Amino acid sequence: MRIVQIIDSLEAGGAERMAVNYANALAQEISFSGIVVTRKEGPLLNAINSNCSYLFLDKKQTIDFQAFFKLRKYIITHNVAIVHAHGTSFFIAVLLKISYPKIKVIWHEHYGARVNQTASANAVLILCSLFFNAIFVVNKQLLTWVKQKTFCQKAYYIPNFTAFDTQKKGTTILQGNDGQRIVCVANLKHPKNHLALLRAFKVLNEAQWTLHFIGEDYDDDYSKAIRDYIQLENLEGFVFLHGAKSDVKNILSQATIGVLASTAEGFPVSLLEYGLAGLATLSTNVGSCSEIVTDRVSGLLFDPNNEKELKNQLYKIISDKPLRDRFGLYLQESVLQQYSKKIVLKQLIATYDEIKND
Repeated sequence: MRIVQIIDSLEAGGAERMAVNYANALAQEISFSGIVVTRKEGPLLNAINSNCSYLFLDKKQTIDFQAFFKLRKYIITHNVAIVHAHGTSFFIAVLLKISYPKIKVIWHEHYGARVNQTASANAVLILCSLFFNAIFVVNKQLLTWVKQKTFCQKAYYIPNFTAFDTQKKGTTILQGNDGQRIVCVANLKHPKNHLALLRAFKVLNEAQWTLHFIGEDYDDDYSKAIRDYIQLENLEGFVFLHGAKSDVKNILSQATIGVLASTAEGFPVSLLEYGLAGLATLSTNVGSCSEIVTDRVSGLLFDPNNEKELKNQLYKIISDKPLRDRFGLYLQESVLQQYSKKIVLKQLIATYDEIKND
């Protein structure tokens, strides 16, 4: 089997990490695995394994003939059978399908907020779905949406998985006291809801906990609002913006609590990473979050639009160490049993086989 993942960038987002995870994992299982990046490289470039083929198109505009023919040549040269396009990279995959009908195209939807959008807002996507051989989605709400809104006849729910790079050297050092660090692994952008988490954290300032945001800072109005709030509330010694980082295992090993506060999610890789690291986890209840974290068993859930509930749940998990220990242990066990690389990869390859032979 010969398969290529396509993604628009290598920034440290969930869809990007999954594209790299798939390419790396498949390189150990099939005859050819590659990853093509269309527009922008980033920190995840260093996470691509040496046995995985890599191509950067440096695409400058929506229709870039030079980038397109570079991709087409690569696909034909390597005799690729399946192109697995993640997120917004579906458009160039469809152009490829039109010019080279031999290939199969899979579109993978990671964007949980899509379920709240109308068909008219996704006209280009829906038209392009005529050329998809299959659609993969990361949660069951998205599965319903694509079955109702798109023309593609085959849709599959494939949960995300994660695995730490054991060869990656840890360099990031988190400020604060051992046993009193909270991390939030989420790029600084809507709908990650960082300000709501900040407001909940503010009342805990006297307890000497620290809060660490790990994720891309786009230096826009969203991140400016975060920095302004930190300064206004005199939280500079307690809240830290670290930017995008690739040594996630090292970072989480220094933390005690992992939080995700988004108002929309697909299937967040960060929750899986919190679980692998054995962190006590506090999570929003949108998307597939409640499938990963069982409320009051392997973590605590909250309504991201209810800041009082977020504050109460954060206080509860901070003030009870035995509860944190139990949550961390149960979530780690659950992630290893249900969302390990081995389990998800087996399902993925079986689905590829079905699509390839259809």
